[in-house]
Formats: sequence, structure tokens, C-alpha cells
Amino acid sequence: MPHPPHQSLQVAAVQSLQGRAAAAVPKPRTPSREEDGPWHAEAVCRRDEAGLFFAPSKEPTAARLSREEAAKRVCARCPVMVACREHALLQPEPYGVWGGLTAAERRVVLARMRRRSAELRQTPGTGPIAAAG
Repeated sequence: MPHPPHQSLQVAAVQSLQGRAAAAVPKPRTPSREEDGPWHAEAVCRRDEAGLFFAPSKEPTAARLSREEAAKRVCARCPVMVACREHALLQPEPYGVWGGLTAAERRVVLARMRRRSAELRQTPGTGPIAAAG
């Protein structure tokens, strides 16, 4: 069925812009099931509203903290929390609650991981076995 005239113009304009801007606009970093494996389909958060996991603009601090705690409670009962957290740290995901960690908490974890890695590289004679021991 053809689009009404005003929709046809909109569709043509969007398609034209998409064609020109496709290379200039990066694709969103939404994880796809193929990239992330089956864990994504099993995530409890897929059944909850996304607004719980991502902050609205200019959210007051008290509201943000309350929302993040609620999101963490959802994560705590999720069977794929560890895989989700690993995904968020490997990407790294800059926003939202992933794997029970806020963006700020993930930045701390990543900084510690970088520091630990740098320490291991600087210390002569330490390998995986010495570091574990």
C-alpha cells in the first residue's frame, strides 16, 4: 500500500539523509545477540523498563541514587549478571547500570584493572603464576 503524500515525502527525506549520513553517523552501541551470545536474551532487565537502568537528563541526585539501587536489585536476581558486567567492562559501556554496576563504579573497576596491569608489567619476574600466588 503506498504511503500518504506527506508520509512519502518524509520517507524520501529520511532515506536520502540516511544514505548521505550513513558513513558520518556512528551506529549505536546496542549489543546484538550474535555479538554477546545467549546471555543477552536471558537478562532479567529485558522484562523491566529501560528507564530504570538509564538516567533521564538532569535527574536529581536523590532520584538517581534511588533509581540505581532499584536497578541493582533487579541485577542481583539476574542469572546472567556476571556476563552482563563483563560485557559492560569490555565495551566499555559509558552509561547506565550494567551487571549491577553504575557507570561510575565501572570506571573505578576499569581504573583498578589498568593500574594492576601496569603494576604487573613493571615488576620483573612476575607472570600469571607469580601474580596468583
